[in-house]
Amino acid sequence: MPAELSPTETSERLNDEDFTLVDIRDPEAYEEGHVPGAENLTLEELEEIVEEREWNDTVAFLCYIGKSSQQAARFVEEYGDADDVYSVAGGMDEWDGKVEVADNVLDAGSD
Repeated sequence: MPAELSPTETSERLNDEDFTLVDIRDPEAYEEGHVPGAENLTLEELEEIVEEREWNDTVAFLCYIGKSSQQAARFVEEYGDADDVYSVAGGMDEWDGKVEVADNVLDAGSD
Protein backbone atom coordinates (compact mmCIF):
# COMPACT_ATOMS: atom_id res chain seq x y z
CA MET A 1 0.00 0.00 0.00
CA PRO A 2 1.36 3.46 -0.90
CA ALA A 3 2.44 5.79 1.87
CA GLU A 4 -0.03 8.44 2.95
CA LEU A 5 0.33 12.14 3.54
CA SER A 6 -2.01 13.87 5.95
CA PRO A 7 -3.90 16.88 4.62
CA THR A 8 -1.61 19.09 6.73
CA GLU A 9 1.54 17.51 5.29
CA THR A 10 0.09 17.90 1.80
CA SER A 11 -0.69 21.56 2.40
CA GLU A 12 2.88 22.16 3.59
CA ARG A 13 4.29 20.69 0.36
CA LEU A 14 2.10 22.57 -2.12
CA ASN A 15 4.74 25.23 -2.81
CA ASP A 16 7.59 22.74 -3.27
CA GLU A 17 8.93 22.84 -6.82
CA ASP A 18 9.28 19.07 -7.05
CA PHE A 19 5.79 18.28 -5.68
CA THR A 20 2.68 17.61 -7.74
CA LEU A 21 -0.81 17.14 -6.33
CA VAL A 22 -3.19 15.29 -8.64
CA ASP A 23 -6.93 15.35 -7.89
CA ILE A 24 -8.40 12.21 -9.46
CA ARG A 25 -12.05 13.04 -8.80
CA ASP A 26 -14.38 13.58 -11.72
CA PRO A 27 -14.09 16.98 -13.46
CA GLU A 28 -17.44 18.18 -12.09
CA ALA A 29 -16.37 17.62 -8.48
CA TYR A 30 -13.01 19.26 -9.21
CA GLU A 31 -14.76 22.34 -10.62
CA GLU A 32 -17.01 22.56 -7.55
CA GLY A 33 -13.97 22.80 -5.28
CA HIS A 34 -10.35 21.64 -5.32
CA VAL A 35 -7.06 22.30 -3.61
CA PRO A 36 -5.42 25.34 -5.24
CA GLY A 37 -2.70 24.19 -7.62
CA ALA A 38 -3.99 20.62 -7.88
CA GLU A 39 -4.09 19.11 -11.34
CA ASN A 40 -7.21 17.17 -12.35
CA LEU A 41 -6.75 13.75 -13.98
CA THR A 42 -9.29 10.95 -13.84
CA LEU A 43 -8.07 7.39 -13.31
CA GLU A 44 -8.80 6.70 -16.97
CA GLU A 45 -6.69 9.67 -18.09
CA LEU A 46 -3.93 8.61 -15.71
CA GLU A 47 -3.85 5.12 -17.22
CA GLU A 48 -3.38 6.63 -20.69
CA ILE A 49 -0.44 8.89 -19.81
CA VAL A 50 1.33 7.30 -16.84
CA GLU A 51 4.27 5.80 -18.74
CA GLU A 52 4.90 8.76 -21.08
CA ARG A 53 4.60 11.52 -18.51
CA GLU A 54 7.62 12.98 -16.78
CA TRP A 55 6.53 13.06 -13.14
CA ASN A 56 7.94 15.38 -10.51
CA ASP A 57 10.07 13.74 -7.82
CA THR A 58 7.13 13.67 -5.41
CA VAL A 59 3.52 13.09 -6.44
CA ALA A 60 0.45 12.84 -4.23
CA PHE A 61 -3.02 11.76 -5.30
CA LEU A 62 -6.23 13.11 -3.83
CA CYS A 63 -9.75 11.71 -4.22
CA TYR A 64 -13.06 11.85 -2.34
CA ILE A 65 -12.17 9.85 0.80
CA GLY A 66 -8.67 8.48 0.23
CA LYS A 67 -9.39 5.11 -1.38
CA SER A 68 -9.17 5.73 -5.15
CA SER A 69 -6.08 7.84 -4.55
CA GLN A 70 -4.35 4.74 -3.17
CA GLN A 71 -5.15 2.92 -6.41
CA ALA A 72 -3.73 5.82 -8.46
CA ALA A 73 -0.60 5.97 -6.31
CA ARG A 74 0.00 2.22 -6.69
CA PHE A 75 -0.41 2.59 -10.44
CA VAL A 76 2.18 5.39 -10.67
CA GLU A 77 4.55 3.51 -8.34
CA GLU A 78 4.44 0.59 -10.75
CA TYR A 79 4.39 2.33 -14.15
CA GLY A 80 5.54 5.92 -13.60
CA ASP A 81 8.94 7.41 -12.86
CA ALA A 82 8.20 9.47 -9.73
CA ASP A 83 10.57 8.93 -6.79
CA ASP A 84 7.99 9.28 -4.01
CA VAL A 85 4.28 8.59 -4.50
CA TYR A 86 1.60 9.20 -1.89
CA SER A 87 -2.12 9.07 -1.29
CA VAL A 88 -3.68 11.93 0.69
CA ALA A 89 -5.29 10.39 3.77
CA GLY A 90 -9.03 11.05 4.00
CA GLY A 91 -9.19 12.77 0.60
CA MET A 92 -11.24 15.93 0.14
CA ASP A 93 -13.51 14.71 2.93
CA GLU A 94 -10.71 15.49 5.42
CA TRP A 95 -9.24 18.53 3.65
CA ASP A 96 -9.59 21.67 5.77
CA GLY A 97 -7.27 23.99 3.88
CA LYS A 98 -8.00 26.43 1.10
CA VAL A 99 -10.31 25.33 -1.70
CA GLU A 100 -10.50 26.86 -5.15
CA VAL A 101 -13.88 27.13 -6.86
CA ALA A 102 -13.63 28.35 -10.47
CA ASP A 103 -11.48 31.48 -9.95
CA ASN A 104 -12.18 32.00 -6.24
CA VAL A 105 -10.09 30.68 -3.35
CA LEU A 106 -12.04 29.94 -0.19
CA ASP A 107 -10.89 28.87 3.25
CA ALA A 108 -12.62 25.54 3.92
CA GLY A 109 -12.23 26.05 7.66
CA SER A 110 -14.27 29.28 7.77
CA ASP A 111 -18.02 29.73 8.03
